[in-house]
Amino acid sequence: MMMSGRKTPSEVGIQLPEAKVAAETGSMSGPLVPTRPDRNSSRRTDITHVVLRLLCLSTSVVALSFMATAKKSATISIYGFSLPVYSKWSFSDSFEYLVGVSAAVAAHSLLQLLISASRLLRKSPVVPSRNHAWLIFAGDQVFAYAMMSAGSAASGVTNLNRTGIRHSALPNFCKPLHSFCDHVAVSIAFSFFSCFLLAASAIVDVIWLSKY
Repeated sequence: MMMSGRKTPSEVGIQLPEAKVAAETGSMSGPLVPTRPDRNSSRRTDITHVVLRLLCLSTSVVALSFMATAKKSATISIYGFSLPVYSKWSFSDSFEYLVGVSAAVAAHSLLQLLISASRLLRKSPVVPSRNHAWLIFAGDQVFAYAMMSAGSAASGVTNLNRTGIRHSALPNFCKPLHSFCDHVAVSIAFSFFSCFLLAASAIVDVIWLSKY
C-alpha cells in the first residue's frame, strides 16, 4: 500500500545531500536564502567613490586658491577725478564665506579620499556599513548645499562689480581690476563644480543604500 504525502527515510537521505550541494553552489532560491551582492558591481561603486572624492578635492582646492589670491590695485576715474582703488577677497564677506566653505569641503574630501583609498587598496568595502553610508550621505548633502550657497553669494557681488550701479557714478570695477575679477570668476565656477560632484557622490551613496 502506497501512502501519499510522506517520504520514507531512504528518500530523505537521498535528498538531503542534494539540498546541501545546492545551498553551497548558490543555486537555491526562496525567501530564506540570503542575496549575495555582486562583487563586480560593488567594486565599481568603490572606484566611483574614490574618483569622485579626488575630483571634488581638486575642484575645491582650485576654488580656494583662486579666491585666496584674488587681489588687485588700479586707478579709476569718477567725474574726471582719478582715484586709486585696491581690491582683495577679504574685503567681502561673501568671498570670505566662499573661502571658508571651500576649505571645509577640501578637508572633507581629503579625509574621505584617504579612508576610501586605504580600504580600496586593502580590497575592503569602501562603505563598510549602512550607518557609515548614511553618515557620508549626510555630510555630502550638507557640504553640497553650503558650497552652492557660497557660490551664489559670491556671484551676486561679482555681478555688481562687473555692471556697477545704474544711475550712479560707480563704474564697472572689473575693467581696471580685471585680474581680480577673473580670479573670482574662476573660483566661483569651480565652487559650483564642487557642488555638482558632492551631489553626484550623494547619489552614489543612495544607490549603495538601495542595493545593500
